[in-house]
Amino acid sequence: MAGYIELTEQNFDETIKDGIVMVDFWAPWCGPCRMVAPVIDKLAQEYAGKAKICKVNTDEQQELAGKFGIRSIPTILFYKNGQKVDEMIGAATEAAFKDKLDKLI
Repeated sequence: MAGYIELTEQNFDETIKDGIVMVDFWAPWCGPCRMVAPVIDKLAQEYAGKAKICKVNTDEQQELAGKFGIRSIPTILFYKNGQKVDEMIGAATEAAFKDKLDKLI
């Protein structure tokens, strides 16, 4: 059973360099982040083998969040072969995330 990938400063660049990657910047105390969490888990299952679904805990990875200018969470960044191609700020629906992913695949 595939799940999301927890990103840190150590594995971020290596993880996003190939393929389609969705990165959710979140924190445990963030209400909208908790609302989106089950959707992220579901997408990780559904897109296994097609896209990498990843999460960055901004409390634990403050330097990484700062590097990407994350000021609001959740912030979701979309990468294709290492290049940022899209982003979403705030909670969104499963359909909205799927739409972004499907356009990249």
